[in-house]
Amino acid sequence: MIDINTLNLINNLDLKLYYCGTEQCIPNHFWGPAIKEHFKIHYIHKGKGIFRTGNKIFHLKEGQCFLICPNTISYYKADGRDPWSYSWCAFDGMNAEAYLKRADLTSDKPIFEYGKDSEINNCFRGMIQAANYEKSSDLRLQSLLYLFLATLIDEAVLDLSNEKFKTNKNMYVNKVIDFIQINYSHEIRIFELARYIGLDRKYIQKYLKIPLGLQSRII
Repeated sequence: MIDINTLNLINNLDLKLYYCGTEQCIPNHFWGPAIKEHFKIHYIHKGKGIFRTGNKIFHLKEGQCFLICPNTISYYKADGRDPWSYSWCAFDGMNAEAYLKRADLTSDKPIFEYGKDSEINNCFRGMIQAANYEKSSDLRLQSLLYLFLATLIDEAVLDLSNEKFKTNKNMYVNKVIDFIQINYSHEIRIFELARYIGLDRKYIQKYLKIPLGLQSRII
């Protein structure tokens, strides 16, 4: 039986890895339609398949990730001729959604392209091997989950200067202004602002032109 203090600690974790694994799927293998209570990311090593979340359908292939969000009806199915092999990890936590936003992964944008298969493989291989460490598996899994998300974030921020980011720049600036106006009477720290709008702090400073009258409110 878990006491209330332990339960509160679990619920207040920054990140919590629930499970992970890897599989070579048989043709037409599928899951759902169903709902998860946590986030789950699949990374496709080889092959093809489809992913449906809400009303959106994606045809996916090698080098792509897809994100299942909590309490969202989702479905995925391996191709009949070239079924995918993938690895996955399921997690949650107080800041899980904020970290995913920094990787440009949301319920509206659940697909991510990643071209460095070896780095992703190393993350998943480490997670699976960590289960063999009886005394430290929890710490190893936690650190590898951070490493996995950091890997996705580093790849995503490389694209923040492209046309997509330029198109959305005004939206990010407006979110900055909204946050500052809401919290105008308090000290505003840059990491809190970064978490709110879903961008890395260094890109806020580099790419977003915050109006001069508001810059003095940020420390």
